Amino acid sequence: MKIRVTFLAGTIFAASLLSMTSNAVATTTVDVYKSPTCGCCSKWVDHMRDHGFTVKTHDVGNKDIRKKMGMSNSLGSCHTAVVNGYVMEGHIPAPDIIRFLRERPNALGLAVPDMPHGSPGMEGSRVDPYNVLLVKEPNDTRRDTVIYNRYDPYAKKAATPVPAPAAPAENASVMRLK
Repeated sequence: MKIRVTFLAGTIFAASLLSMTSNAVATTTVDVYKSPTCGCCSKWVDHMRDHGFTVKTHDVGNKDIRKKMGMSNSLGSCHTAVVNGYVMEGHIPAPDIIRFLRERPNALGLAVPDMPHGSPGMEGSRVDPYNVLLVKEPNDTRRDTVIYNRYDPYAKKAATPVPAPAAPAENASVMRLK
């Protein structure tokens, strides 16, 4: 009986933590600064909304906000977002932003420089490896960042182990041809 009560209490506690995390995302507003004609930025905004964020778009370009927030041009992309005081530059997957907001590191924000094919908003027939970079200080350049997460569609294929041939059983007969 005591095990059931402990299990039930643990389950309720875990569920409440999960709902608090999802509620925190649902109430988090992301301000996105982009060009009014950028289709991939609009797709990224949809990606963020699909993951529970409230998104406000500002169709004014992103160069001024990038500079104001201290994000280096070397880390630049086609849109810049501001969320809870952090800067999110480029096509960052929403799960990385959720994790980042949960961890609340002492950092400027995250960046996915350029516009890698296969990143959220840049989906298509081509998928390139890319990194989500942790930007610690204002005006850090690429060499100053730390890899926060890697996306490499080819790594999984290469990492799949090839099964070794089964060793013959001790009493098994082996027929050899000459």
